[in-house]
Amino acid sequence: MSKQKTAELRKSVSPYEKADMKASIRQMINTIPPFFILWFLAYQSLEISYFLTLGLGIVAAGFVVRIFIIFHDCCHGSFFKNKKLNNLVGTLTGIVTMFPYEKWKREHSIHHATSGNLDKRGTGDIWIMTVEEYKKASWKERLSYRMYRNPLVMFGLGPLYLFLVTNRMNRKDARPKERKNTYITNASIVVLYTGMILWLGWEAFLLVHGPIMFISGFLGIWLFYVQHQFEDSYFEDESEWDYVKAAVDGSSFYKLPRVLQWVTGNIGYHHVHHLSPRVPNYHLEKAHESTPPLHKATTITMRSSLESIKFRLYDESRKTFVSFSEVKRQIKKEKMSIEIRRMQTRS
Repeated sequence: MSKQKTAELRKSVSPYEKADMKASIRQMINTIPPFFILWFLAYQSLEISYFLTLGLGIVAAGFVVRIFIIFHDCCHGSFFKNKKLNNLVGTLTGIVTMFPYEKWKREHSIHHATSGNLDKRGTGDIWIMTVEEYKKASWKERLSYRMYRNPLVMFGLGPLYLFLVTNRMNRKDARPKERKNTYITNASIVVLYTGMILWLGWEAFLLVHGPIMFISGFLGIWLFYVQHQFEDSYFEDESEWDYVKAAVDGSSFYKLPRVLQWVTGNIGYHHVHHLSPRVPNYHLEKAHESTPPLHKATTITMRSSLESIKFRLYDESRKTFVSFSEVKRQIKKEKMSIEIRRMQTRS
C-alpha cells in the first residue's frame, strides 16, 4: 500500500472521529443501569434456582463487556470530547470492570502503536513466539509458552490472573498519576466489595458476582485473542512494519450476530478501531460501511473464529500462524536431516 493510499484510507474514516454526547449518554443509560438491575435480579433468584442465577449472570456478564467498551473508549479519549469527562467515566467504569484506568490506558496505547511489530512485542498484547524463537528456546521457555497458550490456562486461569494480579499492580516505571489511579481503583473495589459482602453475605456475593466477572473476563480475553490471532494475520520486523497495514491486515473483522455485536460495542470492527482509535464504538460500523477498502479486511465468524485456538506460533517465512504439532513435525524432520548428513559424512 503506497503512502498516498495510506493517507487516503486514514482520511476516509476521519469524519467518524467525533464523539456524540447524546450517543454516549444513551449508551451509558442502556448499559450501566441494566447491569445493576440484572445483578440484583441474579441475587434475588438465589432463593429460586441457582441455574436461574447463572442464566442472569451470563446476561449480566455481557453488559460488563459493554461497560468495558465504554471504559475502553474513554482510554482512547473518544467517548466524550471533554478530556476530564473521559477520565472520570473511565475511572468509574474501570472500578466496575476491575481495570485501573491510567495503567490500562498507557499499556493499550502501546499495543496500538506496536501491534504486529515483531520487534516491539510484550506490552498490552498476547504473548506470541515465532517458530524460530520457539526452536531456539530452552525446554523451560517452551513449557512456559505452551502452558500460557493452553486454552484452559488462557481462558480459564487468565481472567482470574488478570483481575486479581496484573490489574492490581503498577508497572515498575509507572508515573505518579498512574500509580495514584491504580491505588484509588483498588481501594474503591475493596470498599465496594466489603460493603456488599457485609450487606448480602460473602456466599451470596461470590455466587452472584464470581460467575459474572469470570464470564466477562473470559469473553474479553477471547475477543482480544481472535481479533489478532487469525491465520494470515500481519506481523513484520520493525524495518518492514507499517501502521496502516498492521491495522487493516493485522486486525480482523469479527462478524457477529446483531445482538452480540450490540453487547460487544461493535468491537468486532477491530480493523477500523486500529486504523483510527479516535472513532467511538458507536461509529465503527458506519466507518466500515462507508470505506470500501476496509471491506477487504479478514472477516471471521463465530464458527471460523474457533479455528484460532490451534494457532500457537507465528511462522515468519510463511507469514502465517501454525500449530505446535506442525512445528513438532518440522523439528523432527530437521533432526532426521541432520542425522542423515552425519551418517553420510562418517561413511
